[in-house]
Amino acid sequence: MITTPSIIYSVLAYVANPGNNTVSIIDIETNLMTYNILVKSIPYRLAITPDGMRIYVANYGDLTISVIDTIANAVTATIFTEGNLSGLAITPDGTRIYVTNEDNNTILVIDIATNTVIATVYVGTTPNEVAITPDGKYAYVTNVGSDNVSVINTNTNTVISTISVGYKPSGVAITPDGKHAYVTNKFSDNVSVINTAINKVISTIFVGYKPSGIVITPDGMYAYVTNAGSNNISVINTAKNTVTATVFVGDAPSGLAITPDGTHVYVTNEFSDNVSVINTATNTVTSTTDIKSNSFPIRILIKNGM
Repeated sequence: MITTPSIIYSVLAYVANPGNNTVSIIDIETNLMTYNILVKSIPYRLAITPDGMRIYVANYGDLTISVIDTIANAVTATIFTEGNLSGLAITPDGTRIYVTNEDNNTILVIDIATNTVIATVYVGTTPNEVAITPDGKYAYVTNVGSDNVSVINTNTNTVISTISVGYKPSGVAITPDGKHAYVTNKFSDNVSVINTAINKVISTIFVGYKPSGIVITPDGMYAYVTNAGSNNISVINTAKNTVTATVFVGDAPSGLAITPDGTHVYVTNEFSDNVSVINTATNTVTSTTDIKSNSFPIRILIKNGM
C-alpha cells in the first residue's frame, strides 16, 4: 500500500493522471512513486509557484483548479471557473496564474493571493498551452483552432501580437534568456521557433509524429520534444535549430520536465502508464517509473528540494 512520505525528499516530481483523477508523487532519488493525491475530474496540466509551496492543477473535467500544498501534499483549495481549462502558467513573481479556457477562447488571469479571476483576455480559437517569459512581461499562448500564437502583455492583459505557426500548435516553451519561444505543431510534425523581440517565426524544425510537449534545458542549449505518434523524443540543439538525437520511450509520450541541474528529463507516457527518465548527457532512458494502471499520465513537473 502506498503511504504518505514521512520525509521531504530533495527533489520530487508531480504527475497529472486524468485516468484516475490523481496527482502522483515520484521521489527523484529512487524514481519510485510514493503517493497519490486525489484532485478533481480529469487533471490535465500543472504549474508550481516559484517558491515551490503550491501546485495548481487544471481539472479539465469539471472546470476547476485544485491547489496542492506541497508540504502537506494535500489539496487545500479549489478554484471554480468556467469552460474547459487546459494549460496554465504562473508569473515569475508568483502573483498570478494564466489559464487557457478552451470553450470561451480566453485566458483567465487569477490572483494567487485570493484565488480569484481578476481579468479575462480573448485570444485565438481553442487556446491550449501558455508560457510566460522569464521577465514576466509577456505570455505566449498556443491556439489550436486558429494555428497561431497570441502574445499577451501581462502588464495590461491585452494581446499585442498574433503569430502564425504550424497546424494545431500545442506546447510552448521559452528559452531561459527569453529571446525565443519554441512551439510544437502537432499536425505539422514540426516546431516553430519565434524570435520574441520581433514576434516572428525564424525557423521551422521537423521532428517526430504528433509533437506535443516541450521543455528547454536550464542552460538553454537543448529543447526536448515529445512525439506522441512516434513514441519518441526529439532533442533539438537550440544554437543550430536542428534535431541532434532521438530517444525512444513509452507509448504516447506527452509531458516533460527537467531536473533543476539539467541532468535528467522525465517523460509521461500516457498509454504505457509510466514515466521514462532520460539522462541528458547520453540521451538514453536510464529508468522507468510505473504509475497505477489506467491512470494515463499526461503532464509532469519537478519541484526543487527544501
